[in-house]
Amino acid sequence: MEFSILADSFNKMESTRKRLELTQFLVELFEKTPHEIISKIVYLLQGKLRPDFEGIELGVAERLAIGAIAKSAGTDEAIKKIEEEYKKNGDLGHAASIILEQKEQTTFMVQDITVERVYDTLYTIAKLEGMKTQNRKMVHIAGLLNDATPVEAKFILKLLLGTLRLGIAENTVMDALAIAFSGNKDNRKVLEHAYSVSSDLGKVAETIATKGLEGIEKFEIMLFNPIRPMLADRVKSEEEAIEKMGDEFAAEYKLDGERVQVHIEGGKVVLFSRSLENISSYYPDIIEKIPKAIQADNVILEAEAVAINENTGEFLPFQELMHRRRKYKIEKAVTRYPITVNLFDILYCNGKSCLELDYKDRREKLEKVVKEDEFVKYIPMSIVKNKNEIEDFFENSINAGSEGLMLKMLDKPYQAGSRGSYWLKLKREYRNELGDSLDLVVIGGFFGKGRRTGSYGTLLLATYDEDEDTFTSICKVGTGFSDESLDQLYQILHPKVTIKKNPRIVSEMEADVWFDPELVIEVVASEITLSPIHKAAKDVIRKDAGLALRFPKFTGKIRVEKIAEDASTNEEIITLYKGQKKVAHGKNLI
Repeated sequence: MEFSILADSFNKMESTRKRLELTQFLVELFEKTPHEIISKIVYLLQGKLRPDFEGIELGVAERLAIGAIAKSAGTDEAIKKIEEEYKKNGDLGHAASIILEQKEQTTFMVQDITVERVYDTLYTIAKLEGMKTQNRKMVHIAGLLNDATPVEAKFILKLLLGTLRLGIAENTVMDALAIAFSGNKDNRKVLEHAYSVSSDLGKVAETIATKGLEGIEKFEIMLFNPIRPMLADRVKSEEEAIEKMGDEFAAEYKLDGERVQVHIEGGKVVLFSRSLENISSYYPDIIEKIPKAIQADNVILEAEAVAINENTGEFLPFQELMHRRRKYKIEKAVTRYPITVNLFDILYCNGKSCLELDYKDRREKLEKVVKEDEFVKYIPMSIVKNKNEIEDFFENSINAGSEGLMLKMLDKPYQAGSRGSYWLKLKREYRNELGDSLDLVVIGGFFGKGRRTGSYGTLLLATYDEDEDTFTSICKVGTGFSDESLDQLYQILHPKVTIKKNPRIVSEMEADVWFDPELVIEVVASEITLSPIHKAAKDVIRKDAGLALRFPKFTGKIRVEKIAEDASTNEEIITLYKGQKKVAHGKNLI
């Protein structure tokens, strides 16, 4: 399939944010796509080469891409010209198309640019290791650019850099697949289930294209392919919980750890994070110890890995687990930062799905299949019926070092990939005026002074706008940082510095440096107020005003288990703003 067809579709999709138009462009693209490569098309639409859990990343930096463009342009002044074009609009793909359009034409034979060639070259680049890797990557990139038209080059660069931003959500892709291959958008629900149990949208696309709905309906859970996790809504009080949950429901400790999906068959164990990353290498102690506690041939469990004080058994904060996220000396980290595995759900057992079972039945099955020991435990759970019982269990949870409670309906199934009212979370922070701690994306930094010299003394943070697929500024934060956290954040953020503000960042405030929007940190604040400067939820509450945090403070938690798109959304901020006891009406614009 000619890559120009895909590039033309990308161009059309970049020109609109209307979901109906995007869906129609996708339908037209899928109808032109040979069935044998539709999975590759879907991965590329997502800015990926394979599903997340396979961990295939391109790892191409801006400098390397600029060098490859210059190599293809073949002029000594190309790098300077590229950087000038890049600084104009912050889009390196667009800069490449302009520079290569000016390239003198040659009479040399060129190879056809096909989707298959582009995909296979990107995959080769992603897998390169060893000596002179950067030089070899540049040769592959320049080889594609030499044969590409300016428009094709633009999108090849965007794919390489991970900056292809079409505003297409997974649901839009599934809408288009349902229309293209079944004639009815309502069949998206069947596709959603298949995606939720496989976490592989490319495989879903290939199946419906080649086998139709009948093939999709046969999708089943596969061991060692992660299931998309079920998520919880939030409540601020026991009264609100009872109103939503009914007369009787389960309360579990909400532990301050890392959510882990555990796949076990025989002696093989694979661990996945909340964002579907394979995290087995960080927890060799789980790999070694958990099979001893399992009384089943195969099983998929959900758990919280929590750091503990070995002397007292007390739960320790999530940040202690950060020490395990390293490539080297993991054995030392395992010894210094011990954990327990705290189980709370069972999704699959002895070849059968457990998703359709009620919570109560899943909990009973979990306790039959797993034998507790010092390392593997069940998360404490109690059936509660009134406010007093919730408060008592809440206090027990806090005293044990937990964040609060997870509240779950007893008679509901596990809704993979969904957030809903079957599960609710009640945390300590939810009892303050703001009603929550927030997970925000770091988009910019300001150089520190005094003891903070050599680090970023203040950070510019953003929420996620789901409709526009952008990151909108909401506050600067400069409090709550220890010397250790300042150093740690500098080490994480420095490699993410960009020459130009990422086009997905919406901010009127100018930072000293801009970062690719990737890192998520946790922040608390006294309240949310209207702002003429910050862009979160702009024009929703009042024309020409966004929302901002008043007196924000870093909690110390770097949310490494979350991707940027998992951050607090504008919709959540609007809900919290409206829920404040005293909503500011413009008196305190910041």
